[in-house]
Amino acid sequence: MKVLKFGGTSCGTVESIQQVIQILQDNIAKGERIAVVYSAMGGVTNKLIEIGRMASKGNVEYFDALKAVEERHFAAIRGLIDIKNQSSSIAKVRGLVNELEDLLKGISLIRELSARTLDLLMSFGERLSTTIITEALKARGVKAEFCDARTLIRTNDHFGYAEVDFEVTNAQILAHFARTDAMQCITGFIASTAEGITTTLGRGGSDYTGSIFGAALDADVIEIWTDVDGMMTADPRKVSTAFTIPTITYAEAMELSHFGAKVIYPPSLQPAFVKNIPIKVLNTFNVASEGTTVHTTSDETPFAITGISSIDDIALVNVQGSGLIGVAGVSARLFSALSRHKISVILISQASSEHSICFAIDPKNADRAKEVLDQTFAPEISAGDIDRDGIQIQKNVSIIAIVGEGMRRSTGVSGKLFTALGKNGINVIATAQGSSELNISVVIQKNDLSKALNAIHGVFFQSEVRTLNLFIVGTGLIGSTFLKQLSAQSDYLAKEKLLKVNVVGLARSKKMWLNPEGISLTHWKQELDENGKTTSLPAFVQRIREFNLPNSVFIDCTSDKDIIHYYHPLLDASVSVVTPNKVANSSSYAEYRRLQQTAVRKGVKFLYETNVGAGLPIINTIQGLMASGDKFVKIEAILSGTLSFIFNSFVAGTRFVDIVGEAKEKGYTEPDPRDDLSGLDVARKILILARETGVGLEMSDIQIAPILPDNCLQAPTVADFFTELENSDAYFAGLLQAAAEKGEKLRYIATLENGKATLQLRTVDADHPFYSLSGADNIVSFTTERYNSRPLVVKGPGAGAEVTASGVFADVMSISSYLS
Repeated sequence: MKVLKFGGTSCGTVESIQQVIQILQDNIAKGERIAVVYSAMGGVTNKLIEIGRMASKGNVEYFDALKAVEERHFAAIRGLIDIKNQSSSIAKVRGLVNELEDLLKGISLIRELSARTLDLLMSFGERLSTTIITEALKARGVKAEFCDARTLIRTNDHFGYAEVDFEVTNAQILAHFARTDAMQCITGFIASTAEGITTTLGRGGSDYTGSIFGAALDADVIEIWTDVDGMMTADPRKVSTAFTIPTITYAEAMELSHFGAKVIYPPSLQPAFVKNIPIKVLNTFNVASEGTTVHTTSDETPFAITGISSIDDIALVNVQGSGLIGVAGVSARLFSALSRHKISVILISQASSEHSICFAIDPKNADRAKEVLDQTFAPEISAGDIDRDGIQIQKNVSIIAIVGEGMRRSTGVSGKLFTALGKNGINVIATAQGSSELNISVVIQKNDLSKALNAIHGVFFQSEVRTLNLFIVGTGLIGSTFLKQLSAQSDYLAKEKLLKVNVVGLARSKKMWLNPEGISLTHWKQELDENGKTTSLPAFVQRIREFNLPNSVFIDCTSDKDIIHYYHPLLDASVSVVTPNKVANSSSYAEYRRLQQTAVRKGVKFLYETNVGAGLPIINTIQGLMASGDKFVKIEAILSGTLSFIFNSFVAGTRFVDIVGEAKEKGYTEPDPRDDLSGLDVARKILILARETGVGLEMSDIQIAPILPDNCLQAPTVADFFTELENSDAYFAGLLQAAAEKGEKLRYIATLENGKATLQLRTVDADHPFYSLSGADNIVSFTTERYNSRPLVVKGPGAGAEVTASGVFADVMSISSYLS
């Protein structure tokens, strides 16, 4: 024997009902004996409630709304049954609608909609849908019989959530099935009292009906057919990487269902659990899916948890006061008072100090709970044992629960949970864990729910692809090159690193575009042009905060001096920052330290390897040496690709003015070469290196020996500058000749030693690591306590879009490793 239950989406349209009928015919063809429970057509129950409330307020428009419900069911008959066989079905539905119309007229006359009347009103949804599907099956030659569950399921008179009398119910179900061999088409959700008064079984009542019949009949299996492929590791509407759980225990399913997993509801499990009957959750619209099997045991998986569930909206009540410490009976009085007023508690948390008790409830009960507790503890409040403001209600919060019997066998589950939340800047307001180790629940701000679910899912189900969300400002040479590199590597990252790098936002000087679903890496220019809005950095940053996505990274590929003011609020919002823009780190030392400390405090990354040496591992090298306890004695560096090219090219037989002109033509220099020859860019870089080694210098502390004579510096235009540079040819020729006479070469070197930073044009001999430098390469020599007699040298291309973009890419990958 098998009991099948079909939900509202399965019974919602002609097409979906045809699919239901096909599933039933397939079971019959296999020789299965089946009983089937049906919900109302999708949305009908809510519509009936709405119509009832309209009638109770005397709103005559309820009649038009009722006609729409009637027409929907007539349309289903027309779509499912041949015209020659429709008359009897239409007559049955017409009879039910007439009965419903009479009920609504009564509600309209007395202007009241009691819980008892509402149960009767809601019962028409299942009665109508089951009638139609029964008639459609009979029209196809299936021996089917309409079964009104009100005649078999006996309950008390707790209208809205009636309690089942299983002794009477089981006997009546067995007697009924003994009298017939026709396939029973059973109305879900509804039952009746001993007096024949209609009741309903509460939320998920049709599932409960299926479980009641399955248990009474000792069914081999109970199948719940819905619109998803079984129970999922998380809500797929909030977590795109959620996947189906193949097997799950009753206990795990109960926990997940209690905390918001809406595929199956806790009461539905109880009768099946008692009789040890497996429940299968299957997809009406994807019959090939194996779905989820709920039973006493489940298959072993590589994951520490089975799934993640949540309750989106709760209220957290906190009762605190020094007078609670060591006082017996406080908790008993508190929860007894709530119970008397039928206020259900979802979660309880109490510190060992006994100074406070907090618990979660439905928000609609929050104000009533406050009144009840104020009255209950009025003596304690008056005496000061409970603070005057000691009973507090916090709204707009959510509960997340991680569930799984595997937690009993795994260490560090709590650590992984709280680390995932902490790294994404999600504050835990309260937490609860039972000694069964089956569930760890946390309360967080409601606006962090989606972010938290995705972060937790990524940590506990790492076989699935993790997502890094990027917001990029600047799509010029570096930004566009980075996007090109990312596009080329995206397949590799997904397959080999199980990492999806999702570009969520792009901004350039005139247009910006943000899309939480992701922007195409191959057609981003087109998307930006077609969908982009006028660029506003404040709005762009605000949207990043509003999206509140986990694992978010802001990438600044500009040289904008103002954009750095957004770094701190972004880091403070737990968004990592990657930038080749060196303005922030070369501004005041206080601001540099503020950014560093904020990143550490919020558990995110502030990475800027490309500030000095483009893609060369210079800053990482310093940080690694510092972390390992090494001490820096001296740093010498050539940190400008432009100046490196100029002085590497300035050899015997050349003129300095010609070399500078060539560098300008190749695009190595700024439009005014004096911006490079002034040494200010190099000064910023050595300042950053000094700060990385722990030397708190300001820009004004850098000693810059000028390269150019005054006449060149003071020339009013670039053309005049080149004239004066030519007039100074003898000066530069003299420098070159003096170096050659000593067998040395000219190099523009930044030096950090004894807490002082200097920049000057120097000569180096053949033993110096800078002597053989060529092209536009950068080079840095680290002399430390460990690398003393032979300095550690890092050398390579220090400029160019490709290497700078690859440095940005490396920083992004570093963040992905950190998050894993």
